[in-house]
Amino acid sequence: MLQSIRGTCCLSGRVQLSRADAARAIARRRFFQSMLAGLTAAAVGCKSRGQRPDPAENAVALPGRHSVVADHFVIMCDVQLDWTNPLIAELNELRNDVAESLQLVPSSQPVVVYLFSDERRFTDYMRTTWPDLPYRRAWFFGNPYELAVYTFWGDRVQEDLRHEFTHGVLHGALKEVPLWIDEGLAEYFEINGRPGVVRPATSKHLSNALANGWRPNMERLERITDVRKMSQSDYEESWAWAHYLLHSGTESKVILLSWLQELATRANPELLSNRLKREGLASPDRFASYVAGLNTFGIGSPPPVGA
Repeated sequence: MLQSIRGTCCLSGRVQLSRADAARAIARRRFFQSMLAGLTAAAVGCKSRGQRPDPAENAVALPGRHSVVADHFVIMCDVQLDWTNPLIAELNELRNDVAESLQLVPSSQPVVVYLFSDERRFTDYMRTTWPDLPYRRAWFFGNPYELAVYTFWGDRVQEDLRHEFTHGVLHGALKEVPLWIDEGLAEYFEINGRPGVVRPATSKHLSNALANGWRPNMERLERITDVRKMSQSDYEESWAWAHYLLHSGTESKVILLSWLQELATRANPELLSNRLKREGLASPDRFASYVAGLNTFGIGSPPPVGA
């Protein structure tokens, strides 16, 4: 069994596609447009289909034996899913949670989930299609033609799908999604339950790092533009910043939500760190105190006061 290089945490991917990759995405999107054309706007259902040829003509075909078609997502899978599977309802709820928590208007463009039957087929497909990418249990690719999640059926399919599907909702709603907040929010919504539940292992790791002299730095995170250069500690810090901004108080939450509103209408707004500095909310000591307090909450516990 291949192992994720991040150990206990899910890694996601977000990369710019080459012209050839974009062409493959267009072909897939045209396929889904033709598939969905015969359905009504409110069509919801799961049907079995014959294995279709992969438009990219890869050695390993994309999943396609079964499909689940919902209002806002499509799951192409090699395992039989029906509407009694909790993953289906969970994706609908997650879309609503992300939109409501961040006050975003989600896109009508569906997120397409390619769910492979096992890790080996997924890995073979990814190596064939994107040989330069490192191994991850799941990837998200966002471009003007498709919002696509690639993953496989395994023990951690729930958290992997939640993480990557959050990327899909964000990229559908926003003109631009800076990498650090993209990953921070995906980590934030990754755990099933009330938005804002604390990740005990992450909060403990960050508390230990603070005790050993580490200090947070949002400006450093803002300079990271390639997901392949993000370390596990970068994911953890991004999650902590997202949690801090949404739950430490009304002021920080308002700043984050207004910044996201700008991202919904235009790219390259002012850096969030600059806005927080003007309001005195970017203090490393204040953030460190908040993170240290998170370590007193367990998973499933309510967020601190200010949520």
